[in-house]
Amino acid sequence: MYNKDGESYYIVDSHIHFWNGGPRNQKNRYGKGFTGCFYDYHANLSPESEKWTLEKFGSYTEEDLMHDLFEVGYVDKGIFQPTYLNDFYIEGFNTTERNGALAEKHPDKLMTNGAWDPRNGEAGLEDLEKLASRWNLKGVKLYTAEWKGDSKGFKLTDDWSYRYLEKTQELGIKNVHIHKGPTIYPLNRDAFDVADVDDVATAFPDLNFIVEHVGLPRLEDFCWIATQEPNVYGGLAVAMPFIHTRPRYFAQIIGELLYWVGEDRLTFASDYAIWKPAWLIEKFVDFQMPEDMQSEYGTLNTQIKKKILGLNAAKLYDFDVPAEAQIQSDEAAPAEKPVGSSPAKPSSSSPEAITV
Repeated sequence: MYNKDGESYYIVDSHIHFWNGGPRNQKNRYGKGFTGCFYDYHANLSPESEKWTLEKFGSYTEEDLMHDLFEVGYVDKGIFQPTYLNDFYIEGFNTTERNGALAEKHPDKLMTNGAWDPRNGEAGLEDLEKLASRWNLKGVKLYTAEWKGDSKGFKLTDDWSYRYLEKTQELGIKNVHIHKGPTIYPLNRDAFDVADVDDVATAFPDLNFIVEHVGLPRLEDFCWIATQEPNVYGGLAVAMPFIHTRPRYFAQIIGELLYWVGEDRLTFASDYAIWKPAWLIEKFVDFQMPEDMQSEYGTLNTQIKKKILGLNAAKLYDFDVPAEAQIQSDEAAPAEKPVGSSPAKPSSSSPEAITV
């Protein structure tokens, strides 16, 4: 938990990894390039004091993770989001099994999500059942740009994707996290396009679709989809570190998200180990919209920050939040809104406006 100026913030880091990306596990030049691209994000967007060497970045330890998240990072709960990349890494890059083994050692602090790939057909549906049973899954992470043989990605609207979403729902898995963000070498930028989220969000209203990285660099597309689909959420991994290198750009991102999507459907994530959570949390709690942007975007209050940093994700995953970190009665007044309202957002009296 993070405490500042008499306020307690319950922290859910909703997008973390325990990857094995070092040279010994790299299958080919693509594995080397993928790890290197991740490291470039880390090195270019982190404060100098928070940077690792490439060697440590590729193969950090359990001790590193527990220290950075829970000993000094303020995190109360961390959610692993797997990314297999079996075409690039001998043992996979960041698997449910590797993450899950660590989560089992620290069940009070960590949980793992699963993953599926519709290109695995019937066998993959059986594997999903086994994963759900083994790890008691509450969520899955989808990586639509992942290479598989001659295929360089899939769409959520593919026929087999619908089969997998139906199975996900049947298994009682409510949260579907989807990487829809900046491209990573050697994956194809267009395979991360957010357009396919629109269709499946409408087709599966009982599932929550958490669009990781809020669609960047397609923020506008994401916002127009999310404002009309009440079961679409925005995960702030990758967006968060711009608070350090490009604070006005970050202000624009968070301002657009609050205008279109609202404070109840945004979730904090460090994307560990690309970035450590402590400095992101500290800077976000201290952050305020620049004065010359407030007439358009409004201001950020404690209520908004508490929801984004943990309360929204806690609601999605049924985490128990201590009373001192809940929004107090004197904070419960509606947050100050920017001028105007998003034109496509359903009215509060409309059935479509009900939050999942």
